[in-house]
Amino acid sequence: MKYGIIAAGEGSRLAQEGVQYPKPMVPILGTTLIERLIAIFMRNDAESISIIINSHQPQTRERLEELKSLYPINIVIEDTPSSMHSMYALSPYLQGGKFCLTTVDTIFNEEEFCEYIKRFSQCDCNGLMAVTSYIDDEKPLYVSTDSELNITGFHDNAPADALYISGGIYALDEKALVTLEKCISNGTSRMRNFQRMLISDGLHLKAHPFGKIIDVDHADDIKKAEQLIMQR
Repeated sequence: MKYGIIAAGEGSRLAQEGVQYPKPMVPILGTTLIERLIAIFMRNDAESISIIINSHQPQTRERLEELKSLYPINIVIEDTPSSMHSMYALSPYLQGGKFCLTTVDTIFNEEEFCEYIKRFSQCDCNGLMAVTSYIDDEKPLYVSTDSELNITGFHDNAPADALYISGGIYALDEKALVTLEKCISNGTSRMRNFQRMLISDGLHLKAHPFGKIIDVDHADDIKKAEQLIMQR
């Protein structure tokens, strides 16, 4: 399985709240966000791990260069306007089968993630999207599904049939990259609009519920993330 990590954001909210690390280097129970993901992906049969960072992260770049001698890491340095554009920058490394992509600040239960990857490896769908009923997001993306957890839509506002929100972990196949190319070509922006386009293009997406998924966007999210990890 190929993996991708989007770590090209500025982390401005963390910095404004006194966190003195670039977001990928924020320690959670003594392990940086970026190294936690790398370790989890390696334990889930990572063929490669491709990571995009912005040009203003020398500390992160230096650490990733050190880790390249230990892990199959590809580093992309590019300033992008959105997570969708960051995914596009990583897309040459995601070709050739199934892949899993997430942002660097996503915290989840590792056992749940292992089951998620196992299910996707056996699934004949085009995408298995991590979802959660736990809402701790300023602008959640609501996910509507049918009774068999086939995804029928993505919504900015909660429809009556939406039990979940997007967890920001995307397991997809190569057909999704065709849709991504279309989004870039027609000027579409934002990851949520790419997900809507996947539905419009007729890709078969299924939802995989997690208990909790936390994004480390604010200083107080660090404690929440540590508590989630310790609950394993």
